[in-house]
Amino acid sequence: MDRTMIEDAFFPDCPIRNILAKLCNKWSLLVIYTLNKADKTTVRFKELQREIPDISQKMLTVTLRTLEDDGYVTRTVYPEVPPRVEYALTSRAHSLLPHINALIGWALENKDAIISDRKKASER
Repeated sequence: MDRTMIEDAFFPDCPIRNILAKLCNKWSLLVIYTLNKADKTTVRFKELQREIPDISQKMLTVTLRTLEDDGYVTRTVYPEVPPRVEYALTSRAHSLLPHINALIGWALENKDAIISDRKKASER
């Protein structure tokens, strides 16, 4: 089995678990959101790194490769010295944005209650 594939034991022919596992990891949604909020259609690697300061260079590279492999991001390399690489969202990623925005809205609406519940749980 390919290490990037996660198979569901009950429904091995269903790719949903694999898709969600790769999309809902620590960085993927944040990278998509950051690429979308840029004022331009393409973003360079270093710009992304500046916008997400707590992500390592290696993790950003891995996340962008995964997003590119799954068709959420395009990567364009320009044959210049030094090389210039730009990333952009695909139409698939743009179709996902309303759902990401809804999830962010839900998190904003519920964050105070969630933080309060976490504090109560840690005091037990």
